[in-house]
Amino acid sequence: MSKRDYYEVLGVDKNAGADEIKKAYRKAAIKFHPDKNPGDKSSEDKFKEAAEAYDVLSNDDKKVRYDRYGHAGMGGASSSGYGGGGYGGGMGGFSMDDIFERFGDVFGGGGGFGSFFGGGGGGGGRTARRRGTDLRIKVKLTLEEVVNGVTKKLKINKLTTCEKCDGSGAKDPSSVSTCSTCQGSGSVTKVVNTMLGAMQTQSVCPNCQGEGKVTTAPCDACRGAGTVKKEEVVEVRIPAGVAVGMQLSVSGKGNATKNGGVNGDLLVLIEEIPHKELTRIDNDLVYNLSVNVADAILGGTVEIPTVDSRAKIKIEAGTEAGRILRLRGKGVPDVNGYGVGDLLVIVDVYVPKNINKTEKEIIEKLRNAENFQPKKNKINIFERMRGYFS
Repeated sequence: MSKRDYYEVLGVDKNAGADEIKKAYRKAAIKFHPDKNPGDKSSEDKFKEAAEAYDVLSNDDKKVRYDRYGHAGMGGASSSGYGGGGYGGGMGGFSMDDIFERFGDVFGGGGGFGSFFGGGGGGGGRTARRRGTDLRIKVKLTLEEVVNGVTKKLKINKLTTCEKCDGSGAKDPSSVSTCSTCQGSGSVTKVVNTMLGAMQTQSVCPNCQGEGKVTTAPCDACRGAGTVKKEEVVEVRIPAGVAVGMQLSVSGKGNATKNGGVNGDLLVLIEEIPHKELTRIDNDLVYNLSVNVADAILGGTVEIPTVDSRAKIKIEAGTEAGRILRLRGKGVPDVNGYGVGDLLVIVDVYVPKNINKTEKEIIEKLRNAENFQPKKNKINIFERMRGYFS
């Protein structure tokens, strides 16, 4: 299934502000909430889709990347649809509980979805689940890697679940007890008197932080944290055509958290190593070719670099400085799959500063020859460049 435009999902335009986006998501979440549509798979999918759209559009950094690169900017070059694994700035790989935990505050109050629909905790009686923090890493790519795509093995230090206590943070099973404040529900209920009468609100239990359980004796290995620092190698597939500043998100490869909560994401920020001979401009590559005067006048064949090898091109007789030759399809693939850029060869005619006596005599004979008198160009070099890159 191909992904729908996030603005279309929430029914807002690209100029919508944060409040309008939040309001639109709240409306969609109410309409498609599983508690209002029990057993309706279509409503559940739309509920997840709305959460994915809100996850991106409510985050300034993600929104900027989405507006510039579309779904590919979220890390998913393919159209795998919402809820899939791998990359994704949205809900890729997240469960319903994750959505309730992350976006429950949209409805106001600590109870989130659950308090709005009459349930407890984080939605229909769900106990709040923690989420690990995201990790960010910069990856430098060569032009060859950008053009062809590449799989990188990244070595990262991250918080992983403690093997000794299995993430509980407790010394042993007997060291865990039900929270006496919330009686294991993970939330507490308060009654507030207002001008409209008594109103009931729910919030996360301050004693157990929404877990419903407390630890009486901490684990010796993690000292109660439930996580330990460990080095891990993560394999990341980077699609062809990525650009500087683009960020890919690998779901669930960030820091772990206590008690089997949701792992954070690994955010991969793209950087490019400058090529020695080729310059990238969007999806086109530019090469500055210097030819001698004789080749420019008489024509000839020259060799130029491409991303993967070298190629021979023909220089027509009478080629002027500033001429641009286009090699179609020799540039960078579009990250969204919309074709491939070109390799643009900008011709520069080399004029020697020092010549010997014989060379000078030859040039002197040509100085006043009719065919060597300059003629006004119909299009100057700046207009020519503007035409190619506009």
